[in-house]
Amino acid sequence: MGIYPAIKHLHLLFVSLSIGGFVFRGLWRLSGRRLPRTGWPHRLPHINDTLLLLAGVALAVITDQYPIVDAWLTAKMLGLLVYIVLGWIALGEAAGRSLRAVAWLGALLAFGYVASVALTKSPLGVLAWLLPLKSAGA
Repeated sequence: MGIYPAIKHLHLLFVSLSIGGFVFRGLWRLSGRRLPRTGWPHRLPHINDTLLLLAGVALAVITDQYPIVDAWLTAKMLGLLVYIVLGWIALGEAAGRSLRAVAWLGALLAFGYVASVALTKSPLGVLAWLLPLKSAGA
């Protein structure tokens, strides 16, 4: 059976913890409270996201699929970068509440796109189900 199913399940667990934590921290910030700067509440998201990234890299190596080579994985990485930047703005101190709210919603949309790319294995994400690409031979 191999190690792939175990790493995939770990990856999905880390994804769930990451987005759950992001939603919680975003709502916390939008309520006007500051996020903890020390201790486990500060470190835990970084630990989880590091494990998430390591599991993703392991899956790429196991399946022999890599960004730049595989378009869907390139799209997923670019979507992840958008999610990270918007999440940084949403949870940060520099932006006002309105901008943080827009960035938080944008980050959630970026996450949805990344998840749909992962599910469809297409750079179009969920649109791949609605707009199937014609094969090269058709």
